[in-house]
Amino acid sequence: MKKHAYLIAVLIVSFTALTAFVSKKENKTSLSTSVSEKWKVDKVHSTVKFSVSHMVVSEQEGNFKVFDGNLEYSKSDMSDANINFTIDINSINTDNESRDNHLKGDDFFNAAKFPTATFTSTSFKPKGNNKYELTGNLTIRDITRSVTFDVLYGGVHKTSKGEKAGFKASTTINRFDYNLKWDRVTEAGGMVVGKEVEIIAKLEFDKIAK
Repeated sequence: MKKHAYLIAVLIVSFTALTAFVSKKENKTSLSTSVSEKWKVDKVHSTVKFSVSHMVVSEQEGNFKVFDGNLEYSKSDMSDANINFTIDINSINTDNESRDNHLKGDDFFNAAKFPTATFTSTSFKPKGNNKYELTGNLTIRDITRSVTFDVLYGGVHKTSKGEKAGFKASTTINRFDYNLKWDRVTEAGGMVVGKEVEIIAKLEFDKIAK
């Protein structure tokens, strides 16, 4: 009986030690995979541009000079990435002051009442070959709609000051969906300013040191 009791005691101690070891290992694994990589947009080396048809036969381009954004993820494929972006509407630039003022007015953005446009991601899906599908909520004026960007990931480059990552994101939205409502037609019946607006963001991010 004493021998059996001794064996049972040894088994209990061994099982307890094994359970503690496995639990500790799982906790270490959980900690290592939950560490987030945080990045902030490098505004000096980034651009946010848009393009819209003009008089049917050509395109008018513009950009926003003031914007900010950040990126955070913990998975190596960035599939859990959270991306937030803001744009200062008053920084719109089309190289024409009169046109810029019109765009800031209520016919379009109404920058006085709605000075900021925002984007908050809801998913970032890897598509292979450094391509991603970025979906999120875009708010312009007081209207929020889901939009999807095609994203090309340029990779990471290490410098003496830290790490940089590059992305190119593009999508097309209907400006009428956001109450950018100005509408005129040419003598031939085409729209002076098209409904479809292409947005192209070329972004460089700096890794935030831990």
